[in-house]
Amino acid sequence: MPLRRSVALIALLALTACSNWGESKVNPTNWFSGAQADAVVPVATQLPSDPRPLVDRLLSMQIENHTTGVIVRATGLPPTQGYWNAELVAQPVDDKGKLVLEFHLVAPDPGAPVINQRSREITVAYDVTAYQLRSITSIEVRSASNSMTKKP
Repeated sequence: MPLRRSVALIALLALTACSNWGESKVNPTNWFSGAQADAVVPVATQLPSDPRPLVDRLLSMQIENHTTGVIVRATGLPPTQGYWNAELVAQPVDDKGKLVLEFHLVAPDPGAPVINQRSREITVAYDVTAYQLRSITSIEVRSASNSMTKKP
């Protein structure tokens, strides 16, 4: 029995000698305290422009209520088949409370076919929370050739 205590004591002393116990992550007293602040990184005041082009024409726009806000749905028409990665990109709300959503997408490789309008239509959606709606008076969706505005 004394041999076990001696071995345990030697092992504990060897463990504590290897590192500073007070700053160790193994020390339970350090688990929930001693948080350090991250470096301060400046935030850009202007959003970078989206490199994807705007859809050629906006065909429709709907605003649908749901339990936590509204969903803005827009259908656009690109010039050919194969456009992908479509998204409504929000711009900052202006001082009059207008939220502008730009309809961006990625163009296909050159030579994409033009079949019919229905097969080229792309529909995207954007969720606006009830919290965001408190400062929004109107929502506008923009394409390259037209835009549509509705009140939420």
